[in-house]
Amino acid sequence: MSRRHCWICKMCRDESNRLPTNLTLEEVLEWAQSFENLMATKYGPVAYATYLKMEHSEENMKFWMACETYKKIASRSGRISKAKKLYKIYIQPESPREINIDSSTRESISRNIQEPTESCFEEAQKIVYRHMEMDSYPRFLKSEMYEKLIKTIQSNNSAIPSRSLN
Repeated sequence: MSRRHCWICKMCRDESNRLPTNLTLEEVLEWAQSFENLMATKYGPVAYATYLKMEHSEENMKFWMACETYKKIASRSGRISKAKKLYKIYIQPESPREINIDSSTRESISRNIQEPTESCFEEAQKIVYRHMEMDSYPRFLKSEMYEKLIKTIQSNNSAIPSRSLN
C-alpha cells in the first residue's frame, strides 16, 4: 500500500478528508465491538494494517492475510511454492518478518513444509490472530488514527446538507 495513495495515511496527515464513499460511521464504530467485526469488513483490515505498519508490527497482519490467500490455492505446485515462501518470510528462525509463535508450532510447520496441506499454517495463523486480537487491537481502538477516522466521518456527514422532502 503506497503511502502516496493510501486514504488513511492522507487523512492522518491532514491532507484529505476524502474517504471511500461507502465507508460508514456505523461500520467504523462496529470495529470497536469485536476484532472479528473489524476483520470481517472491507475497510477494517486495511485500516488495521495501516495502524500496524505505523506501530512497526505489520508482520502479523501480512502473515494472516497471506494465509488467507494460501488456503485458496488449489494446485499442489502452487501450494508448495507459496508454502515455502511463507516459511522463508515468516516462520523460519531469523526470517525477515518472523512471527511470534511457539516452538512446537514452528517445528510442525517445518516438518510439513515439503508436502504442505491446505491447513499447514492454520495453527500459526490462529496464534497470530489471537496476538492481534489481544495485543494490538485494543491499542488500535485507542489510537489517534482510529479516533481521527471517526471524527473525519462525523465531520463529513455533518457537512452533507440534508435533503428536503418537498
